[in-house]
Amino acid sequence: MAPLILGLGIFTIWPIIQSLIYSFYKYDGIMTFNYIGVKNYIDLFTSDSDFYKVIANTAIFAPVNVVISIIFTYLLALFVNKNVKGVMAFRLLYYMPVVIPGVISGLMWVDIMKYPSGAFNTVLTAFGLKPFAFFSAANTSMVSVFIMQLWGIGGGMILWLAAFKNIPRTFYESASLDGAGKFKQLIAITLPMSTPTIFYNVITGIIGALQFNGTLVFAPRGGTGIKNSIFFITVKIYKDAFEHMNFGYASATAWILFAVIGLLVILLFKTSKWVFYGDE
Repeated sequence: MAPLILGLGIFTIWPIIQSLIYSFYKYDGIMTFNYIGVKNYIDLFTSDSDFYKVIANTAIFAPVNVVISIIFTYLLALFVNKNVKGVMAFRLLYYMPVVIPGVISGLMWVDIMKYPSGAFNTVLTAFGLKPFAFFSAANTSMVSVFIMQLWGIGGGMILWLAAFKNIPRTFYESASLDGAGKFKQLIAITLPMSTPTIFYNVITGIIGALQFNGTLVFAPRGGTGIKNSIFFITVKIYKDAFEHMNFGYASATAWILFAVIGLLVILLFKTSKWVFYGDE
């Protein structure tokens, strides 16, 4: 276990401790390393005009993205959870985008959503429709991110399929004998028995969405979007640290994000009475 413990300590635990220390310093990564107490935290809330903008954008993006992801992955899993010939090929096709590296996917979507001559807009104009602005306008940028996120729903599909396989077939057989149709079985059996996986996806989805920084790859204005329309908190952390060379300030922002995520996770666990476990 020594290599694992050593690697965890060097590459995870120590950087976490370092970032906490840096958050109380004015640190440029090279020369300046001056203790300033909680000034970085105070400045975030009092003198940083971008902070509340990134908070608002992230607060919109995270819950909407989680809801969209859960709904579409669940429906996709229901669609391919069939014992029919060729269904494995469909599962493979839906999962394939997940194995494409994020940077390559982002660059690909830049070309697909290019205004006005990208692949999507070429199809729209071929049908006599107006080109869609996507990331070229502030009011369509957030919607465009949601559309892009659907590209990876095959990953969530795998989790749902595993959850469906753990539901005893005897439940469905008994329901069929009682005259319950497919929709009734979905509402009365599949959904309740899927709640542990729903809860898991909500937890991991919120954590992932609050840390989303994929816009650095594909969004204009260095990842912030037109008029900072998709300027998320993790993008701000990256820019403060590696563009403005203010590692202390970026560390303070990261610890605020950590506190928010921790509080949300605790709240979700406190309100998880709706989750149904098999032994209940």
